[in-house]
Amino acid sequence: MSQRLVTLLTDFGLSDVYVGVMKGAIAQVNPEVRVIDLTHQVPPQNVVAARFCLMNAYPYFPPGTVHVAVVDPGVGSARRAIAVELEDGFLVGPDNGLFSGVLSQQRAIAAVELINAQFWRSGQLSTTFHGRDIFAPVAAHLASGVALRELGPVIDLQSLVQLPIPDYRSEGDRMWGCVQYCDRFGNLITNIPESAVVEQVWAVVIGETEIMGVSSYSDRPAGTLLALVGSHGWVEVAVNGGSAEASLKLHVGDAVEVLLKPNAWGRLPPNLR
Repeated sequence: MSQRLVTLLTDFGLSDVYVGVMKGAIAQVNPEVRVIDLTHQVPPQNVVAARFCLMNAYPYFPPGTVHVAVVDPGVGSARRAIAVELEDGFLVGPDNGLFSGVLSQQRAIAAVELINAQFWRSGQLSTTFHGRDIFAPVAAHLASGVALRELGPVIDLQSLVQLPIPDYRSEGDRMWGCVQYCDRFGNLITNIPESAVVEQVWAVVIGETEIMGVSSYSDRPAGTLLALVGSHGWVEVAVNGGSAEASLKLHVGDAVEVLLKPNAWGRLPPNLR
């Protein structure tokens, strides 16, 4: 059978050998497995950021891809090591809520706890590097055709850890959500989806500041605040050529309001379409 892709997402950075060692552990199982790096620059121990990054990367890979995500501040504790089979792929990593974004958008078929040491890296198990010793080898075995249920006992999908990222809510022409991610440009990405503002005139309201929704960063002068729907499909607040995070002093979890502003067109004016 053809080999499945494996993706890697971690907070390991690139100045140490950790990422390369994980790839070596995959190659020891099957050197033909193709590995794609999603990112290794997730802020250290930031499971919420990892959740967002994996959720937004997942749809762009072919069916059967094995996604390994290791942002694991609980490594060595009682937290479970898991693998999840979805309709069109697999997730491998710690059960700490990191997968909850993907699982909110994709249907899971089954999950197992990774306790079958036959599929771990041979040798003594480290209490600090399960990415090398468990997750990378397991991913390589999955990519090579090993069935999920060979990796360990089935666990209840409802028992998987969920991160407390609230859903946005709406009432009339107002919506309330929160910042769910800050990217390296300082863009503040909310949990309010494109579908909530599509074909509408709208603004983000933060305190006394009202920030009109536009189509692109260049629709506002350099250095000024703007709001738009990013390529990820979520409402975000940005500064053209700057950092909204620095300007507004907002962080993940902070509240954001969106106000719909109906007008004579009943949707987005022609100059902003």
